[in-house]
Amino acid sequence: MNNLAIAFPQKSVEERKKIAKQFYQNLIDSFIETIKLLSISRRELNRRFTCDYSFVNSYYEKGLSVQVHLGHFFNWEYANLSVGINSDYAVLVVYMPLLNRAMNRIFLKLRTRFGAKMIAATRFRKEFLPHVKSSNCLVFVADQNAGMPDSAYWSHFFGKLVPFVTGPEKTARLNNNPVLFVKFHKMKRGFYDAKFQLLSDAPRSLHEGELTKRMIAKIEESIEEEPANYLWSHRRWKHDFDPARHGKLVI
Repeated sequence: MNNLAIAFPQKSVEERKKIAKQFYQNLIDSFIETIKLLSISRRELNRRFTCDYSFVNSYYEKGLSVQVHLGHFFNWEYANLSVGINSDYAVLVVYMPLLNRAMNRIFLKLRTRFGAKMIAATRFRKEFLPHVKSSNCLVFVADQNAGMPDSAYWSHFFGKLVPFVTGPEKTARLNNNPVLFVKFHKMKRGFYDAKFQLLSDAPRSLHEGELTKRMIAKIEESIEEEPANYLWSHRRWKHDFDPARHGKLVI
């Protein structure tokens, strides 16, 4: 409710409570859907999660790798398996390992069922190195809370400064591959649609922080359209900006 109050100060308490109720319904649905991913067939997944992959595959035909950014919108676990089935690329997904080893093994099993390879954010350089010279689709859930806010990109998110991880943008600028954003839409219970949108086809040409700003704008736009489909249960605004410590401000 605190998150919703920051994001939607213009809405009444009752309106925010309605969003919260819808969010919890979506969260439970997502939990059940994620369990189902352990056994779901390719055909059934493609029925429940639709996406036109011709845009992203067009870069493969040109011999280019791509980088994909997305936020914590339901159901990102469906998206992970769907891109592995339908993309022409070798799909590499950057993830944060779970502290519980048993749960981490389960999630690795379900996330790699249809060909995607998982790369631990904590070991990114080592695990990504073997794929540098091959054509790949590198995926970041890029709205993670920054573990080290002192070295993060700080930007306004619904009017309040928050830190964003720098890894996705730094990787994009280093490789200079086209960067795409994935926009999610929950059509009805258990059924989703997604669309790829271009953030930049030459990220190295942008000023530092601009790529992150563009992604934030897309996330805010998606939240405004479907506020209950975002992961409100994590504290997005838990850090306060200190200009004496936090130098990487994205205006």
